[in-house]
Amino acid sequence: MSSLVMLGCGDVGPIHVPMSKYSTLARQTLEAADVRFAQVERVYSARGSLQLHSGDSHSRLPPHMASIFSDCGFDVVSVASNHAMDWGDDALLDTIDLFGKKGIKAIGAGRNLAEAREPAIVDRKETRVAFLAYCSVLREGYAAGPNKAGVAPLRVHTYYEPSEYQAGMPPRIVTIPYEEDMANVLEDVAAAKKAADAVVVILHWGLHFIPRTIAGYQPKVAEAVFKAGADLIVGHHAHVPKAIGMYGGKACFFSVSNFMMSAPAFGAEKAKAFEKRYGVKLDPDYPNLPYGTDAKRSLVAKAVIKDKRIDRVSFLPVLIDKELRPEVLRAGDGRFDDMVRYMDWVSDGFDHKFRVEGGEVIVEPAGD
Repeated sequence: MSSLVMLGCGDVGPIHVPMSKYSTLARQTLEAADVRFAQVERVYSARGSLQLHSGDSHSRLPPHMASIFSDCGFDVVSVASNHAMDWGDDALLDTIDLFGKKGIKAIGAGRNLAEAREPAIVDRKETRVAFLAYCSVLREGYAAGPNKAGVAPLRVHTYYEPSEYQAGMPPRIVTIPYEEDMANVLEDVAAAKKAADAVVVILHWGLHFIPRTIAGYQPKVAEAVFKAGADLIVGHHAHVPKAIGMYGGKACFFSVSNFMMSAPAFGAEKAKAFEKRYGVKLDPDYPNLPYGTDAKRSLVAKAVIKDKRIDRVSFLPVLIDKELRPEVLRAGDGRFDDMVRYMDWVSDGFDHKFRVEGGEVIVEPAGD
């Protein structure tokens, strides 16, 4: 049986035209894979009204701008994002329908909770892969319900505990997933594992912009999801690359960062407020990638399935150029080496070992 190659990418949703430019440097790499998947960061519709609490008017784009997903050849996309309901039900459902017409399977949201929780099943090379998607960074009212459109939720409670007896000391932050959401996710994963050879879980979660920091709930969720039967976790939302950790020989990519993104440039006051709030500097060379100096760093998660199981996991180091095009870096390039060092730094404290082989970085448990 021949091997099946999957490539997982991060956030996609640039707002600046032309759309055709973004895939020019990465297209050859994407075309070489058997299955490609990514995260949808916008909605594509002419309908809907901006929700008062969304605060992000550029999260809705004209439907023709979704051509970027066809340009990349994506087979599966997650629409489980914190922006999915910024423009209400109609815009979200239009987006899902649009991908269906393009032959792209959209997961992680739907007309009700049952539909939002449904997996996408991809059959290639005598191998069946199930994809599931959820979001942990949802605004009030964005989650799907039994009779309500929205996103497949994996919501999280946040508690603040005193760290010691002195008044005024910073508290300890405790994050715990909603019990009902976690139960649904584990039920979905177990059912998908019975129906497929491999299960990929796509998670929009964590803390955005801040390098390295992983929220307390994330490793616990990863461990539980793997125990339920998942074979690979690919996360995003952070807009910077974050840790890769191994759990029982299975890889969790906490954030693969941006893939093809753009946003309005910040004015001076907004830039100052951003830098103060998140403790990161903006890159003046990337005014339309206003997520911090490391936002231009990216990676593509790669998994090879052989004999109906994931045989090898790796990542392809990526650097986004000043035209906001992701460039897959090659071994021997100093930027490639820099990205490997960066990923080793952000993965400190997680079980991992990186080994360069050819043009990719193999991910293994530290003990191997």
